[in-house]
Amino acid sequence: MRFLIAGAGAIGAYIGARMARAGYDVTLFARGPHLRAMQEHGVQVKSAEGDFVARPRIASSLEEVGPADVVFLGVKAHGLTQLAPQLKPVLGPHTTVVSTQNGIPWWYFHGFGGEWEGMSLERVDPGGVISSAIETHRVVGSIVYFATEITAPGVIQHIEGDRITLGEPDGTRSERSRRIADALIASGLRCPVTTRIRHEIWVKILGNASLNPVSALTRATLGEMLRDPEVRSLIRNIMQEVEAVSHKLGMELPVSVDQRIAGAEKVGEHKTSMMQDLEAGRPIELEALVGAVVELGERVGLPMPCTRAVYGCTKLLAEHAARQERK
Repeated sequence: MRFLIAGAGAIGAYIGARMARAGYDVTLFARGPHLRAMQEHGVQVKSAEGDFVARPRIASSLEEVGPADVVFLGVKAHGLTQLAPQLKPVLGPHTTVVSTQNGIPWWYFHGFGGEWEGMSLERVDPGGVISSAIETHRVVGSIVYFATEITAPGVIQHIEGDRITLGEPDGTRSERSRRIADALIASGLRCPVTTRIRHEIWVKILGNASLNPVSALTRATLGEMLRDPEVRSLIRNIMQEVEAVSHKLGMELPVSVDQRIAGAEKVGEHKTSMMQDLEAGRPIELEALVGAVVELGERVGLPMPCTRAVYGCTKLLAEHAARQERK
């Protein structure tokens, strides 16, 4: 199979480096100094498990890549509206697209059934730009459970974790999912295939919609937030509001709010991705992680006061940071 990592940031470049080291035919699409550094020096991975350098093909345009068998979407959720319309040259008749984005994905309600079938969230897919560029039959969902950072152009720091879960939106165990999982496993990652990808998405959203924006507002690590009684209470309230939305959609989550908080506590003094992006002057994934849940709350008739308050404050913070960055 020919693999393409479309958007080789911290997550995408790490996956691509692992696959290239294992001998797979993989191309990384990137831009700017990160692109040039990988072209000149390969992808340099730093990890407690052992440093290594991989040399996959590096492309500066999708036209030069041509159709791929599997395309991993490696950009963050807010970058998909720009990337998706550019994907046409790499999408052949049978190309599979693996979404790796956090939050509620654009494809979530396609094939969902019932009253919510086909619902589109404006905060996730404004104007339907993504869904019009990527047909939903191509999509395999994924949830990434490892943390990586770009510490310098072409240099990926692997912090912790090695799991990426795959799942068909229709809940089947498909041959294409199995083949992709086999490749990722052979590359040194854990890759279970689930028949309940939507349920797992909500488990991660419990943390993303609460821990991420609160960390951006407080600049505190997971451990610091959860040791503070008032902040811990706020995070619990947000998680409960998010859980209530999932229940309105018919989702029964496999973990409780208390279990989700305990899991975050075990990670310790880790900065969330939203906090890292804010500190680095990058746009934050606010709409997919929090805004989309607020929008869903409006659709299902739940007020979500804690989530809405934190969302509004974080949105203003992000707008202020963007203005400062432009100066």
